[in-house]
Amino acid sequence: MPSRLKSRSVATTWANSSLEIFKRRKWKSFQYQRLTRQRYLDGCCGLIHSATGTGKTLAAMLGPIQQWIDNPPSHECFIKRRGAKDAAPLAILWLTPLRALASDSEAAILDIVSTLELPWSVERRTSDVSASVKARQKKALPTVLITTPESISLLLSDKAFASKLAHLQAVIVDEWHELMGTKRGVQTELALARLNRIQPTLQRWGLSATIGNLTQSLSALTGNTSNGCIIEGTAKKKIELASVIPPKIERFPWAGHLGLTMAEEVAKVIDEAQSTLVFTNTRNQTELWYQELLRRRPTLAGQIALHHGSLDSGVRHWVEDGLRAGKLKAVVCTSSLDLGVDFSAVDQVIQIGSPKGAARMIQRAGRSGHSPGQTSRMIFVPTHALELIELAAVRDAYASKQLEDRLPIEKPLDVLAQHLVTIAIGGGFDADSMFAEVRQTYAYQDLSRQEFAWTLDFIVRGGQCLDAYEDFKRVRCIDDYYSATDAKTIRIHRMNIGTITSDASIDVKFLNSAKIGNVEESFVSKLKPGDRFLLAGKLLELVRIADNAAWVRRARGTPTTVPRWQGGRLPLSTQLAVAVRRRLDAANAGEYIGKEMTAVRELLDIQASWSCIPKSNELLIESLKTRDGFHLFFFPFAGRLVHEGLSALVAYRIAKHQRNTFHLAINDYGFLLHSATAPNLEIDEAEVRRWFSLDHLLPDCLASLNASEMGRRQFREIARVAGLVHSGQPGRTKSSRQLQASSNLFFDVFNEYDPENLLLQQTRREVMSRQLEWDRLYSTLETIQQALIVFQRPAQTTPLAFPLVVDRLRQKLSTESLADRVRKMQDQLNQAADRPDTKTKAPRSSKPD
Repeated sequence: MPSRLKSRSVATTWANSSLEIFKRRKWKSFQYQRLTRQRYLDGCCGLIHSATGTGKTLAAMLGPIQQWIDNPPSHECFIKRRGAKDAAPLAILWLTPLRALASDSEAAILDIVSTLELPWSVERRTSDVSASVKARQKKALPTVLITTPESISLLLSDKAFASKLAHLQAVIVDEWHELMGTKRGVQTELALARLNRIQPTLQRWGLSATIGNLTQSLSALTGNTSNGCIIEGTAKKKIELASVIPPKIERFPWAGHLGLTMAEEVAKVIDEAQSTLVFTNTRNQTELWYQELLRRRPTLAGQIALHHGSLDSGVRHWVEDGLRAGKLKAVVCTSSLDLGVDFSAVDQVIQIGSPKGAARMIQRAGRSGHSPGQTSRMIFVPTHALELIELAAVRDAYASKQLEDRLPIEKPLDVLAQHLVTIAIGGGFDADSMFAEVRQTYAYQDLSRQEFAWTLDFIVRGGQCLDAYEDFKRVRCIDDYYSATDAKTIRIHRMNIGTITSDASIDVKFLNSAKIGNVEESFVSKLKPGDRFLLAGKLLELVRIADNAAWVRRARGTPTTVPRWQGGRLPLSTQLAVAVRRRLDAANAGEYIGKEMTAVRELLDIQASWSCIPKSNELLIESLKTRDGFHLFFFPFAGRLVHEGLSALVAYRIAKHQRNTFHLAINDYGFLLHSATAPNLEIDEAEVRRWFSLDHLLPDCLASLNASEMGRRQFREIARVAGLVHSGQPGRTKSSRQLQASSNLFFDVFNEYDPENLLLQQTRREVMSRQLEWDRLYSTLETIQQALIVFQRPAQTTPLAFPLVVDRLRQKLSTESLADRVRKMQDQLNQAADRPDTKTKAPRSSKPD
């Protein structure tokens, strides 16, 4: 203690209290910030849930700072820095899910530290950080280290890392909702459990603005600790949700034309603001919207930029710095700028198309007015008319605080296997203590000793099937102590740490070797020299593909293709689907509240007169015979993933009684079964209920889908995370085709020789839960069993059915011919809608005609 007092008295000027930052900055603290500080000092772990831009970063830092001020380490523990004052040793780990967020967190924490004049160093460690900085950190870590789940796992594979944690007080996980329900979240849970074992007094805290299941989220973060608490922010965050209503509402809307017809209206909204973020849902949309806005406002060249995860890090950093400095008029972006990056200069957000969830909409709205007391402003731009109903539903969900849950993943053994190899490299472990440690996490609280033993056997000898191959003997067990010392194993494992899996990407470079970004290999494989595509807002021409790169040059003219990245089609969330149905119930009662619902009134009137607007307790089925064949439309409003499973299930069950060929189309509101000939069977309520029966559900689902192929695709991810396959080494990366072929081989071998393999069982669970949303599918079938079945036989395609017809045509026609065909169909239907004889409201029927 005397040495601590002495170190404090030697020309130190830091604050006596962490609350002094409010005095020095002439700020006023919120009650929840003071409460968070006190709960931390009481020894609690916790989850801070408060609106975006209300000071969560500061709230999380107050307690650790005060704890450090009250008990600073002796000066002998300080880290000597070349050309700078000595800094305190590592005290706080700040985990962030995004690289873009890391640099902003660094700036915010540095501001706090400098204001209080603390002898702290603050640094980042992500994949964007230079090798020289990482080398320096290998010798000595900063007082506050801002890093990602992947980087913290990489640090845990270093034997010397544990010795640097003697003064670690807290781990703070930013944007916890973004990690919850993902394998990255499970990876974080395991890392936190290991850190707590090294430093038992460690306190865990998380930050979130948009999450529904707070209690479960707290348990996943803190590992079922008894001293966890939830801090609800008391600061009100005002959000204004507005919409740009199209000059003409399509009475027969269709998805897929990206809303570019609204580009002039969007440009006018941008003109009126100082700085705007324009969010799209996919990277290819970002590229197209950037080009279109620049074409309409060429004088803003250099003031409009774009941002997404496939751009080179230098480009992304330039855009982020420009936003912070207020130099950019607009940035077109994807979810790469979703999270808590502080762009105080941004005064409005534009959302192109429905984000499919209330939480995501509110999260993005919070990118504007990102300071306490300021108003966040979002302008919604629909890509088709039905999305206006979704915006009205978002308003309802936000007003009633019905935000989406993030459900945790249970016992993913691929993540556990990777973590065990990481710890074996980082010094090793004994089985009993590691089993107890892993069971402290929420994800593995129900892990059995048999499952743990299987995982150990898998990393030691490759399990039952791979015992003969040395490459899969990654960990050695001597006297019940597990460690890994093989240099090749260590090198390959460290290069492949993480749970983010996607199609293999290829760098895109100019002929002078300047990197532009990357695109997925599946896209590049379809290109030939001379093809033109958009990337980073530039029109590029492919010259050649060589040395794992696509070499390009600037081009003129128009693109011949647009890059497409996986993961762009999000399903409508359960909460938002319920809110949409409530809005439709109100429309049934003649209530059209708000300008969005007023705008779609004519569309819904046509739906009501030709068929009906389905109520929340109804399943609407429309049958339609045209020259093109027989159509059956179903409208459960359960999201596209559920409808994918339901459509295949119903088609399979119909075909069991009568052979027929169906073409399927799905969207978030319903699905279509199309056949060239009408099914020769009696369609009545009893028959429909058999189609949606819960009896023999699992075997029928597996038989109706290409379950084997879906399993192969899912197993590729599991095999990569578990270490069965890897993406190669620098200069010798493996293509996605090679990775799929390798994982297919393991999949087939396990199926034939080790059918009880636990990774195969995990694959089946993930296919059902992730690709089919099994729980939601099951509950939808339960709801349908209780619902009133409403049959309608309209004379023409209804507004709700029209998007499904277009989606079916999309499978046969190119984009150009599809647009022409859709316009002709719309013209015919609009003429029918204008005839007086078609405006009589159709009666509801519980029986088909």
